[in-house]
Amino acid sequence: MNGNLRLALQKKGRLTDKSLELLRLCGMDIENYSERLVVTARNFPLDILFLRDDDIPEYVRDGVADVGIVGEDVIYEKQIPSIIIEKLGFGRCSLMLAYPENRELKKLEDIVGKTIATTYPKILKDFLKSKSLDAKIIELSGSVEIAPSLGVADLICDIVSTGNTLMMNKLKKSFKVFDSEAVLISANSSLKDENKNKYLTDLRRRMRSVMTARSSKYLMMNIPKDSLIKIIEIIPSLKSPTVLHLAEENMLAVHAVIPSDSFWQIIGDLKAAGASGILLLPIENLIQ
Repeated sequence: MNGNLRLALQKKGRLTDKSLELLRLCGMDIENYSERLVVTARNFPLDILFLRDDDIPEYVRDGVADVGIVGEDVIYEKQIPSIIIEKLGFGRCSLMLAYPENRELKKLEDIVGKTIATTYPKILKDFLKSKSLDAKIIELSGSVEIAPSLGVADLICDIVSTGNTLMMNKLKKSFKVFDSEAVLISANSSLKDENKNKYLTDLRRRMRSVMTARSSKYLMMNIPKDSLIKIIEIIPSLKSPTVLHLAEENMLAVHAVIPSDSFWQIIGDLKAAGASGILLLPIENLIQ
């Protein structure tokens, strides 16, 4: 053992690239892992273990990995005790019921007595129980979307992100069963090793700064001096904006960090208040 923090990631799948991207934005120098099972960051005491996503909660529970990045759907389905220590804001998807295009499903009660194919029998069973609905569940290990066309099931219950796979198989999504996103998990609220706890605290701080930056933008603009109060009222900044004097005596420069999704809602009001030279810039990291 080298004393490094051990982080389990999905070896290949929908969370792999985004997980590695997050780590690199956190300043980790990680080589291309190719087919290797373990990679060590060059500039941080971190070992990355590449595993099947279904195995990650178990490896974390057994202490093979200290922490892991996995979808909430896997945690719930596997029912292995895990503590979610950070929600990571990517890999968002929904487990949904879907049915063939040539059939109708007007209300949830229409699934009573139907056969549903899924790779998430635990989540689906709990959902049906919560709604007091009775349907037959068939567990499949993969290619769930072809079950209706083969006559194996009336409906499917599967992960949907873009919906393209459903359309390719002439299926329509209907009712949502479960929402999921990538999360950082641990077996305990704190690690036994003091050094590893420090490494994990540092890693989480970096992750939060990246996640905050992703949902924020840096706004810069020039404004007439007499519009300052009105402009400040318009800007939904995370902190009080920075105000700078310009060479032109009656003009100011205003800089602020704003939520990304608010810019197009306020741009008209900013222009009407006299703002000009408006710039919106991405933020790589934001530590609060």
